[in-house]
Amino acid sequence: MTNWKVILNIAKTHLLTKRKSTITASLGVTFGIGAYITLVSFMTGLNKMLDDLILNQTPHIHLYNEIEPSAKQPVALYEELEGAVNVVRSIKPKQSQLKIHNALPILNYLRKDPNVKGATPQLRAQIFYISGSIELGGNLTGIDIMEEVRLSNFNDYIVSGSPEALMNTENSILLGAGLAETMSLSIGDRVQVSTISGDIFPLKIVGIYQSGIADIDNIQSYANLKTVQRIQGEAENYITDINVKLQDLRQAAVMAKSLERQFNIKATDVNEANAQFETGSNIRNTITYAVSITLLIVAGFGIYNILNMLIYEKMKDIAILKATGFSGKDVQLIFMSQALIIGVVGGILGLIIGFIFSRLIDQVPFETEALPTITTFPVNYNAGYYFIGITFALISTFIAGYLPSNRARKIDPVKIIRGT
Repeated sequence: MTNWKVILNIAKTHLLTKRKSTITASLGVTFGIGAYITLVSFMTGLNKMLDDLILNQTPHIHLYNEIEPSAKQPVALYEELEGAVNVVRSIKPKQSQLKIHNALPILNYLRKDPNVKGATPQLRAQIFYISGSIELGGNLTGIDIMEEVRLSNFNDYIVSGSPEALMNTENSILLGAGLAETMSLSIGDRVQVSTISGDIFPLKIVGIYQSGIADIDNIQSYANLKTVQRIQGEAENYITDINVKLQDLRQAAVMAKSLERQFNIKATDVNEANAQFETGSNIRNTITYAVSITLLIVAGFGIYNILNMLIYEKMKDIAILKATGFSGKDVQLIFMSQALIIGVVGGILGLIIGFIFSRLIDQVPFETEALPTITTFPVNYNAGYYFIGITFALISTFIAGYLPSNRARKIDPVKIIRGT
């Protein structure tokens, strides 16, 4: 029966008598795991921020009426030309309304679907912003502000003011940051908006919206859906767009096609709208995990080399242990115990150092117009990375200890004592 108390005492004595080698091996584990935790936490945090920049501003499914040429031209209805090849040049789009037919029943249907996290109506209108002698063209979008905040982190892009102010104030507007700067306007001021037909409406500025994309911020503003419907002179069921957020983003493509067939409406999923998004995200994640795994493998080889040298230095000790009655298995367990002790101590220290460096990075100022509410570098404190780190530390030290200790188990003590 294995006497673990004796084996662990001998392992501890060996580690303490060779402190330099022990510290070197432990530091190899510590800095390998620490570098892994720091890198993967920072890179995945940065990747999540970049992904959110796209996903927060893009619905999983966008429903709207698309202006397109008639699929069947009048010449095709002429019986005498039936079966002939007809060439029609300069085809014009057909006259169609921008509003979604039966928008409110569609919204109710989507909100009852268990796969749908939320669906929000929008009314997009082309207008002119008027302030004094300045007149700028742009877009005004009517939204359900609190639903947008819940589903799309809309509040992250309101750099001044609040969504509640837009909800509670009649004839109010969230003005684009570029527009506010160009027209020298701020919260509390009024801006007049003019429709294409020439009707003018005064709106009170209750917030400044900044998407981080200058071309958008120079033309885009938001108001309550009912306010834009009133400006356009339309009824409460006049909706031009429906944005859908799903419980599972991966269902977007399939569900978009289903909705398109079911309601005879154009449905664009997030991957179609941002074709480069998934590719860029996958490449960044692949690079992150490849570099992280490389760090762990390099640390594992370092541990193996140090433990291998440690066993060679302990050849005489191994011979004495065997000569005094210790079996080859006992000798192997002694060196395996040393390796696992190094793995546990080095791994825990590595997790602590990785967390400390992650916290330091989290405090570094980071300012970007793309995400105005983020003030420091993003860091992902996912507990799974720490579990992976300590698990690898134990596995790598186990393997690094097993290979040389297995050789030590087979050593003939007589040859070592004789010096042969």
